[in-house]
Amino acid sequence: MGTIKKLLAVAALGTTLMLPALSAAAADSTTAAAAGAANVQPAGAHLITDGQTAAQFKLLLGDGQGVNADYLAKDTTRIQAAIISLRLQGKLAQAEAFKGGANFADAKVVNADNRRILAFLHANPQYGWIGKTGNRFDPLAKLSSQQFYKVLLETLGFKAGNDFNYTDTEAFAAGQGLNQIAGVPALTNSHLATALVEALSANTRSGQTLFEALQQNGVIAATASLPAGDRITLRTDAKLGRYLADGQGRTLYFFSNDAGNLDACQGQCLATWPFLDSDQLQIPAGLNPSDFALVTHASGTKQWMYKGWPLYRFVKDSKAGDVLGEGVNGIWTAAKPDYRLMLGANAQLGKYLTDNEGRTLYYLTQDMPQMSVCDGPCLVAWPAFDASGSLPSLLNAQDFGSITRTDGSKQATFKGYPLYYFINDKKHGDTTGQNVENVWFVVNPDTFTGGSPASSGMNSNSNAGGASMPTPPSQQPAPGQTAKTYTVNIKDFSFGAPLTVEAGSKITFTNLDDMEHSAVADNGSFATPLLASGESYTITLDKPGSYSYHCQVHPSMTGTITVQ
Repeated sequence: MGTIKKLLAVAALGTTLMLPALSAAAADSTTAAAAGAANVQPAGAHLITDGQTAAQFKLLLGDGQGVNADYLAKDTTRIQAAIISLRLQGKLAQAEAFKGGANFADAKVVNADNRRILAFLHANPQYGWIGKTGNRFDPLAKLSSQQFYKVLLETLGFKAGNDFNYTDTEAFAAGQGLNQIAGVPALTNSHLATALVEALSANTRSGQTLFEALQQNGVIAATASLPAGDRITLRTDAKLGRYLADGQGRTLYFFSNDAGNLDACQGQCLATWPFLDSDQLQIPAGLNPSDFALVTHASGTKQWMYKGWPLYRFVKDSKAGDVLGEGVNGIWTAAKPDYRLMLGANAQLGKYLTDNEGRTLYYLTQDMPQMSVCDGPCLVAWPAFDASGSLPSLLNAQDFGSITRTDGSKQATFKGYPLYYFINDKKHGDTTGQNVENVWFVVNPDTFTGGSPASSGMNSNSNAGGASMPTPPSQQPAPGQTAKTYTVNIKDFSFGAPLTVEAGSKITFTNLDDMEHSAVADNGSFATPLLASGESYTITLDKPGSYSYHCQVHPSMTGTITVQ
């Protein structure tokens, strides 16, 4: 095995090449057609975030640049929550103008404007802010979900100590339909936005919604209206953890067969697994809008996708929190925002591992458990995969681990075998790396044992996608015979005419352009570094066959070398 690794570790190109992120929003109609769907389009005007809604209703104002991504990522403080609670109760202007004398002992840690607000709260404990031991407020302390739900419940007219005990705040809040940020010990402004928008539809103690009450009190304009359409919510299950649900709390699911064909669910399947097909969608502030897109199914109906996977409901889920569709037939999984791996499936390959966006993962038969022999040019064509996050319940967490590569980077493993991408897989569902050189294969978690699948036809001379493997004596130059050298001049963004050489020949690539170029075999068998003008690089090809290659910087530049 050490000899194989040495042979593969030539012409090393430095750091591991990782494939670029492939989000559903980046998919175009060409990609969609290749995946078997009529059309995929970014969410655009069909989608609105809780951050946008909170800003629209002036529930959040931002900190100079508006309610942008930087603001939403910041931690929330107690003074910030106090200001929001006063705004919701229509008392903020009065607090900002307050001139009372007494204040909390630690009021001086904030500016003069906020000191007036603290003095107002000190003088008016009925608004829910009584401070802490020692007459302290801790205005800059981080805020928990329990503390903020107490604020929202009191805004709805419920009082701590009367209607609920503080220790039971989140359970009581859940009974009022407030659960989207439950259990978060330190909130960011994105949590704040989602909790505020969630509360707008909750009923006050008097029976009207908070949105209606805020309009009635002039906090929200009378002409305003809540976003139309469905809503993505986040729920928590003891077994599954955090998962996506619709606005009624019904679980949303991924279908493994959608990996290569977005129209895979047809007929009775659609009756059992209805689309999430709302024309308008509201999402929590903590989710990335670019992860969402609309796909037009073969039926002509629009369907929402998340990270390239269409979203479905399950007809047997009769109430909020049901997850009866999890694991059905081994190919349906609850949709979660933090998967590191997913399952693809099709009739030809059965089940196979993908990353969370549906890009196929592979293993190399010449690897050993806890050891990768793919390095240098091999790693250019077959980038190492690693990611953190949760796993679908269909997979056994004990089967997954990681190794540390020689450059210090981590690579995920399945049953000890390292996992890879293939550079020629361009989109969700591609499996072009399957059976390349009889040594690269998808990973079926139900049948995987390592080594070569019985049907692969692998032979001892298979190329592992790296540098050339040893050449049989009959194909090597005769004793005393010098290997020939050929030249490929890279000029005018072209590698020139196809080249035919003898096994064991050396091929020297010379860049005659002013622009940098490289030559990388499509199967990973060789790769030059980036060559500046006038620079050269020589490779040796021992194994007969046809080698197609391209320039990494300019993929439209392609060439072919035939080894006889």
